[in-house]
Amino acid sequence: MKKISASIIFLAFFLMTQNSFAQLEIKPAIGINITDFSEDPATGETSAKVGWQLGGTVLLGGKLYGEGGIFWTYKSTEYNSNDDQITFNTEISGIRIPAMIGYQLLQEESTLIGLRAFGGASIFIVTTVDALELTKDDFNTASWGVFLGAGVDISMFFVDLKYEWSLTDVSSVTSFDVGKSKSLFVNAGIRLGL
Repeated sequence: MKKISASIIFLAFFLMTQNSFAQLEIKPAIGINITDFSEDPATGETSAKVGWQLGGTVLLGGKLYGEGGIFWTYKSTEYNSNDDQITFNTEISGIRIPAMIGYQLLQEESTLIGLRAFGGASIFIVTTVDALELTKDDFNTASWGVFLGAGVDISMFFVDLKYEWSLTDVSSVTSFDVGKSKSLFVNAGIRLGL
């Protein structure tokens, strides 16, 4: 996965440097996420809860562009035991670093409306965990993922929607084996062109 992520990042920067009419945008954003796991633990089941993220990206390019960023991310998932005796939220916070390649499907200067499609890879670095008796040591420190998404630009504002599949197991212990994470991210912010 590290080779794929490095390849995507290299390709994004290569494409950005080849575009002589490249534009640069700084895109601060805030958003929500919904994260679920690919498997339920043997002792119960999990269900997605709403989390949030705050950060931004830098876009460089024209019709074909590269974009990378950093977000402080909070993810939450509820756990219920099979006998309904134990219920708790698995709250995971960390730094998410996405890198993507995108394409402007619609870019109308006269109406100030744009439509984009993109895909890429990310790494999520766990910094804190709050989950009853589980600790940060019970979770993999770094989680690699791939995602696809689309974005709408209206004047100086944007909204991005992306779905991410984790390539790394969430937990590092068999007592809370939930497989990989699946996340839906919605970000909104402003585009600051330079």
